[in-house]
Amino acid sequence: MNQESTPQATEIKALFDRIAPIYDRLNDWLSLGQHRIWKMMSVKWSNPHQGDRALDLCCGSGDLAMMLAKQVGATGQVIGVDFACSQLAIASARHQRLNPNLPISWLEGDALNLPFSDNYFDCATMGYGLRNLTDISLGLQELYRVLKPGATAAILDFHRPQTAIARTFQQWYLQNLVVPTAQQFGMTEEYAYLIPSLERFPTGVEQVKLAREAGFEQATHYLFAGDMMGVLVITKGNSDNRT
Repeated sequence: MNQESTPQATEIKALFDRIAPIYDRLNDWLSLGQHRIWKMMSVKWSNPHQGDRALDLCCGSGDLAMMLAKQVGATGQVIGVDFACSQLAIASARHQRLNPNLPISWLEGDALNLPFSDNYFDCATMGYGLRNLTDISLGLQELYRVLKPGATAAILDFHRPQTAIARTFQQWYLQNLVVPTAQQFGMTEEYAYLIPSLERFPTGVEQVKLAREAGFEQATHYLFAGDMMGVLVITKGNSDNRT
């Protein structure tokens, strides 16, 4: 099944196209700029090296791809993939404005059916994309397929806290800060989508299980920001471990 072929995927794609013009500003305001630190952590955990070929999946406006490009250097290559054309257009424009020499290519593509051969990438990142895939297991399997043996991917996303106090705070934060702020830009419906998408999203423990089922030899989920954010760090072994 392709991500883009389902009604749910079409709706998600349209949503991210609509929010593209304000996506970066809202992320800065709503996270007090912390999302950039979380992304830097994710890039570090993906373990990029000079000369690597790196993938930034569901690249959005390109933050992670540009951070990756600085790590792989002029001899490396980064490919930013997203299925929202408006997000890719903004990513490409930012790339040209801020540092056109960074080795990045932007590609419209489907995370559930990536247009790359097996064992293609040395490392990968994904920021706030896994939660929006219509089939998370299949997305992890595709990521496993395109990574080289020994390669690591770091996947940053929201997390549902396990304590009642933290869950209550997260709900308050989303309902009373995120959605009203988005409302000022006429994006109430778009950002209200965050709450149900988070409720459906597997917990960190569940993500680790799904990653291992996809074949990843190592899988660890790191929590931070009061357990409201997490990074799934997964490494492909040198043999096929898929179950």
